[in-house]
Amino acid sequence: MYTFDTDAPFIHDDSQYLIGTYQRLPVEFVEAHGAVLTDSEGRDFLDFLGGIGAASLGHCHPAVVEALHRQIDRVWQVGNYFYVENRSELAHGIADLLSTTTDAMGHVVGSTSTRWKTFFANSGAEANEGAIKLARRWGEKNLAGASTIISAKKSFHGRTLATLAATGQDAFHKTFLPMPQGFDFVSLNDVSALEHKLDVLAEGGKQGACAIMLECIQGEGGVWPAENSYLRSVREICDDRGLILIIDEVQTGFFRTGAPFSFQLAGIEPDVVSQAKGIADGFPMGAVSARAQVADLLGPGDHGSTFGGNALAAAAGRATVETLVSQNVGEHVIVVGQHLADGLAELPHVSEVRGKGLMRGAQLDIPIAGDVVDAALAEGLVLNHIGDSILRFLPPLVITEGQIDTMLGKLKEILERIGNGN
Repeated sequence: MYTFDTDAPFIHDDSQYLIGTYQRLPVEFVEAHGAVLTDSEGRDFLDFLGGIGAASLGHCHPAVVEALHRQIDRVWQVGNYFYVENRSELAHGIADLLSTTTDAMGHVVGSTSTRWKTFFANSGAEANEGAIKLARRWGEKNLAGASTIISAKKSFHGRTLATLAATGQDAFHKTFLPMPQGFDFVSLNDVSALEHKLDVLAEGGKQGACAIMLECIQGEGGVWPAENSYLRSVREICDDRGLILIIDEVQTGFFRTGAPFSFQLAGIEPDVVSQAKGIADGFPMGAVSARAQVADLLGPGDHGSTFGGNALAAAAGRATVETLVSQNVGEHVIVVGQHLADGLAELPHVSEVRGKGLMRGAQLDIPIAGDVVDAALAEGLVLNHIGDSILRFLPPLVITEGQIDTMLGKLKEILERIGNGN
């Protein structure tokens, strides 16, 4: 079993000079390839967190490394007053993925004729800020000024004030009050509750709803999936009432669930899609895409970002998306994701496995998740927990069945040991 030097200089310097918004584990990673991380003492770890779901192609994928090396000697940043190579090509690639249709497993079966336009940002929160602005503009132009956005309880949409306000978890709100107004919440997978909420809001005139904002799988909330039938019902409700449907794909996009985007598993098409994490294999980037009818509601001066879509991010994003497609990563995710789910379900103290593809949550029957993550790190595994009874798995999409089996073997021993009080 590994031990860690809790007096290491990087730990001391962090506590002295960084704002303490994270509880860090006592390890400093200095190198990474594929699904393996190496720390400052030369120890290797299997990575089942993947930069919080961002390392879609795995760490330091050669295609992305080459693209960044090629770009870094040319130009980094000129701003959005000018054209930047790779940016429109990336937007085109994203539009093609958004127009894809799949079966319920995620296998690609066709495409739609929808025309999508994209705004590039730097993070998922910024992408959701753009989605919120599109929703408000839609309400102003088409719904007599209606401005309320409905999202789901247990949802998570970001750490800015507006995206926190859109997040359906009171724990994130209570110390930052007052929250921005214009957000309301209903339970996920409850069509009747949603319709009732919309009816009540409609009585308030301009306080009526302009949009519904959902994650197909609530990642930070505990890996809780929206039912496909529910997503289809929400799409119908939006069509009937003239609302726009926003799907937050920050954590689920770019083949994380097997399909290019998780909404495709339900056979629906949203009006606005927010993205980040896997878009550029961990290089900082976010994006919000909208059907042209919605996207064209924003004009010059309505939104912006100094660094959004800069030359480095565009190069990394284009290389990532093109490689995800050319290497047929989605088909790999479908197979190994099921292997992961099946293996987790057989482990001691795992009462339920939720999620799709390589986004999985293991519900524990006793509150030991934090202790399990600490013990796993000592055994060369990078795991993640949500609360005290949920383990969340977001490995690089290139993870192999062999690497999964290695993790499962170690995790079984850890769960038996800690679960039995040893």
